[in-house]
Amino acid sequence: MKLIRKVKVKNSLGLHTRPAAAIVKLLQPRKSAVFFTYRNETINARSIMSILMLAAKKNAQIVVTIDGDDAEATMEYLVNAFDQQFGEK
Repeated sequence: MKLIRKVKVKNSLGLHTRPAAAIVKLLQPRKSAVFFTYRNETINARSIMSILMLAAKKNAQIVVTIDGDDAEATMEYLVNAFDQQFGEK
C-alpha cells in the first residue's frame, strides 16, 4: 500500500538534529519505505543526514510518501510525531 500526505514542520528550529533523530528512531521497527520530498528534493527518511540536508525550516510543507505493508500505521505515527513537534513543545 502506498500513502502520500503533506505535513507541516511546527518546530521553531525546523527539522534539526533532535527531530531528525526522532524520525529515524520512530522508523526503525517499521517495514515500509519512507520518503520526504521538500523543494523538489526527495530523500530516504531513514537517514538522519538526508533529513538534515533538506534544511526544512519552521512551517515548511513536506510531502511524506510511505510504501509498504505497514504504511497506514507508519503514517499515523509519523503525522502524530510532527503534530507533537517531536516532544519539543
